[in-house]
Amino acid sequence: MNKIILTGDRPTGRLHLGHYVGSLKRRVELQNSGEYEKILIMIADAQALTDNFDNPEKIRQNIIEVALDYLSVGLDPTISTLFIQSQIPELTELSFYYMNLVSVSRLYRNPTVKSEIQLRNFEASIPAGFLCYPISQAADITAFKATTVPVGEDQLPMLEQTKEIVRKFNAIYQEVLVEPEILLPKNNACMRLPGTDGKAKMSKSLGNCIYLADSPEDVKKKVMGMFTDPLHLQVSDPGHLEGNTVFTYLDAFCEQRHFAEYLPEYSCLDELKEHYQRGGLGDVKIKKFLNNILQEELAPIRKRRKEYEKDIPGVYEILKAGSEQARIIAAKTLDEVRSAMKVNYFDDEALIEMHSKKYEN
Repeated sequence: MNKIILTGDRPTGRLHLGHYVGSLKRRVELQNSGEYEKILIMIADAQALTDNFDNPEKIRQNIIEVALDYLSVGLDPTISTLFIQSQIPELTELSFYYMNLVSVSRLYRNPTVKSEIQLRNFEASIPAGFLCYPISQAADITAFKATTVPVGEDQLPMLEQTKEIVRKFNAIYQEVLVEPEILLPKNNACMRLPGTDGKAKMSKSLGNCIYLADSPEDVKKKVMGMFTDPLHLQVSDPGHLEGNTVFTYLDAFCEQRHFAEYLPEYSCLDELKEHYQRGGLGDVKIKKFLNNILQEELAPIRKRRKEYEKDIPGVYEILKAGSEQARIIAAKTLDEVRSAMKVNYFDDEALIEMHSKKYEN
């Protein structure tokens, strides 16, 4: 079976370091591995509208921001297909068919949906489109017959629901759809990078994000203001690693080579952690170390972004071409789905001939 990747992001704002370590960096590695026949990266604007339906301009303005972030991290439009979800109408038709395969109670039981309903205060009045988010995601994945979906751990329930839809469809109709496998981040620290304030998740609304497009000055300011250990009041005090945002970021970004370049008095991260835990190591020193690492990581991203910003019409052309390519693939799958469900009336010559003979006399 051909290996195909489908992944993407909702265009509700600029992408941040949580997106980068959670998926973007891995996407570039997978793209450059040469192991996959197709890599499709979707800007999920239709899904974003399910909880931003009253503010479409927000989605409209952020599509270019997400596209610039994609290109700046190294996603190559000559290898990966970058496209906009709403420009593929076949996805909507697939979603409609899949709705018959999922009960409302099953949608409510989806842990990801439940937590998102609470987060957005939708308990009293949940939009039907938002409740059907897992169905839409299943349509996205199956339309391109994706074998691999690189996402964070919080998306596991969504992928399981996609698998259920695939199994039910194939059992009722024909073996048309492909059951996908999830690909989680390799580094546990990358599963869910906390916000700079120590909150469980980076959130635009909380203002605790380091964005990929942030200036060096903004990055430094955010790093130096990061939450660490509230009990580590003096340099001599023993420090705690658990819940310490700076060390979580070091777990995600620090490599052995960084010590020789930025902190030569230590040989490795374990040695730095041990010193912090016994006392005698200040928060400012480790924050400066982290800032140097992040500045090195983000410098080439900023440079590529500035180049793409010089030709915004060219970026839109990339998205247009990618959307056209994606639609060709989705249309082929939809034809197979229609045939399996026997709703391909005008293409079924046997059906037409059968009825012609029935009424010949």
